[in-house]
Parts: sequence; structure tokens; C-alpha cells
Amino acid sequence: MRSTILLLLIGLPAQAASVVPNFTTGVINSETTSRTEVTEIIRSQEYSTSTSYTVSGTNINIPGNPGVGANYTIVNQGDAFQFSESVFTPGLITDTQMERTTIIDSVTLTTSVFTQ
Repeated sequence: MRSTILLLLIGLPAQAASVVPNFTTGVINSETTSRTEVTEIIRSQEYSTSTSYTVSGTNINIPGNPGVGANYTIVNQGDAFQFSESVFTPGLITDTQMERTTIIDSVTLTTSVFTQ
């Protein structure tokens, strides 16, 4: 063990050789690709706080005060007619739900030129 310690203490001085690059110019090309994907869920709800009433038609006699249970009659019996009546009470009127996905692909090209 004593001889090992002596060898370590008597070590030779270190010498370094100079390093000289062996190139004069260079080009590095780099390409980075990325993809971003976003999925959105959009939900829309429409509420009403009052009652609404709508009536329409052709060849229909609509009285001066239309409403639920009013007396609607056909003007010309035997002719074509159309009648529509809608009543919306307070609460949820429409409930719409959509889902959409957006995908973004990007590519970045980089060129580096260097000289000595």
C-alpha cells in the first residue's frame, strides 16, 4: 500500500496538445415539426322568462285577439289551407351542443452558416 501512495505523489506533469479545428465553413440544417390539436365543446342554452304565442296560416280567419283556444275558421271551405300555432312557456327553449376540432400543423426550417 505504501508503494501505491508514493507512485501517486510522484506523478508526471500533464501536458496538453492544442486543438485546431479542421474545418473552415459549415452549414447546419434543422427541421422542427409540431402538431397542435384542440377539441372544443360549445354548449348554448336559451331560456325564456315569459309566455309567447305565435299563429300564422293561409285561408284561415284569425280573430282580432288570437290566443290559445281562439276560434280559428277556414275562409273558403274546400280550398287549400295552412295553419300553424306555437306556444312557448317560461323555461328552456333551445339547447344546442356543437363539437369542433382544430388541428394546426407547423414546420420550421432553420439553416445556420458558420465560418472560422
